[in-house]
Amino acid sequence: MPGTGGADVALLGAVAKLLNGSLGFDDAIRAVAETMRSGLPALRVALWLREPTGTAFRPVSSPPADVPAVASLQQLNSTPSDGTIRVPLMQDGQCVGMIEATLDPGRQDPALLGVLADMLAPFVGSAELSADLAHEVATQSREIDEQRRFISLIIDSLPVGLYVVDREYRIQAWNRKRETGTQGLRRDEVVGRPVFDVLSRHPRDRLRAAFDRVFDTGEISQEEMDVGLGEEQRMYRITRIPMRLEGDAITHVITVGEDVTEQRLSERRILQSEKLAAIGHLAAGVMHEINNPLATISACVEAMEGRLPDLSGTAVNSVRDYLQIVNKEVERCSQIVNGLLDFSRPKGKAKQVVQLNAVVEDALFLLKHHQRFGQLVLTRELEPRPLLTVGNAEQLIQVLMALVLNALDAMEKGGRLTVRTGRSRMRADEIFVEVEDTGIGIPRSQQLLIFEPFFTTKPPGRGTGLGLSISYGIVQEHGGRIEVESQPGEGARFRVVLPASVEPKAER
Repeated sequence: MPGTGGADVALLGAVAKLLNGSLGFDDAIRAVAETMRSGLPALRVALWLREPTGTAFRPVSSPPADVPAVASLQQLNSTPSDGTIRVPLMQDGQCVGMIEATLDPGRQDPALLGVLADMLAPFVGSAELSADLAHEVATQSREIDEQRRFISLIIDSLPVGLYVVDREYRIQAWNRKRETGTQGLRRDEVVGRPVFDVLSRHPRDRLRAAFDRVFDTGEISQEEMDVGLGEEQRMYRITRIPMRLEGDAITHVITVGEDVTEQRLSERRILQSEKLAAIGHLAAGVMHEINNPLATISACVEAMEGRLPDLSGTAVNSVRDYLQIVNKEVERCSQIVNGLLDFSRPKGKAKQVVQLNAVVEDALFLLKHHQRFGQLVLTRELEPRPLLTVGNAEQLIQVLMALVLNALDAMEKGGRLTVRTGRSRMRADEIFVEVEDTGIGIPRSQQLLIFEPFFTTKPPGRGTGLGLSISYGIVQEHGGRIEVESQPGEGARFRVVLPASVEPKAER
């Protein structure tokens, strides 16, 4: 290089040694700035380098100075003054930085600064590329972590239990619903463990066969199972879905468990309502036909009773007894027929605003002379505020009497009978009356059957099985519903829910 002396060669060698040494980038740049300032010599040397963000340039000065960064190198004075020389650092046609040196007016050598710039540019450019790559990798890693977290939150927010097993039947994922579900096992307690050890209540061979079926066929499988939770039974729909990480090979099976208990109960209630409606239509036609011969039999009984005074001898008393039996059974059949007719086609009795507490008191008054009432402890828990509904008071009393009589039959050896009224906590437009007993309870398998006509758990001759079915029809005709809660040996609670009404305004 023309005009280069020994001092310049020594400076270039010192800078080259620093750039090829073991110092880190920032330490090497600071050392280069100091070496250039002393070797040029210069009053000040600043190396302008791009920030890691890639948008601004910061100076590394010797001597150190508090100089703000600039948005671009163009913001520096294009025409230096007071002996300041600026030389860009060019790498692959791009400016990656700048040397700024304030030299003694008698010692300005742009050629030497150009050589130094050529030496610094690859070093700065490679460091900048490494920083960009590191920043990009960090950004991608952060985005991947955020995406994983987002997907994890989605899976944890699902209202179904979800877990994933691999080909070794080891659990690889376990969502929040599974943590808080029936087994309540934490994720860190199950991930990595064989699924057979975790779901120990399921038969091992059956569970393995279910997973193998999905692994082998690649088809989605679905089944429903009953799970006992103490005295309660819940029904779950289990869906197993094949999962492929890459290619066509199935690597995992996703298992989704959904609680469908309420859905199945609703379907059964709908089927029950349809069945009751069909039975009602059938009963209506049959009962009308039965009424005619019953009326004929009753008329014959009356006629024979009228001729009893014409008979003589001891046979009169026997005939009278037989006629009383026939008459009693005819009345019983008529009650059954009328009950079925009421159930199948309500008589549409006039309705008006009634006070629910008054209905309760009237029903209890009619039943207070029942022989088994003396063996019970009766508790009234009636809402002090008025509970109004639009209905037929006689029919509602009939419903309440049927529920109380059933409770009496369930407590043959005595117990506590509680009659309770109130407003629904879930809906302000509903009121209720409850009949709760401490009797033998109702098995879960029978709770959907008790409203069917002729279904009864009582011994022969003790009941027709129509009381609850007729009550069911009356309450439905009033726009309400009957709910039952019971456990065997723990009594039963029947709740009649009715639409609430308001006190009608008096006419002026």
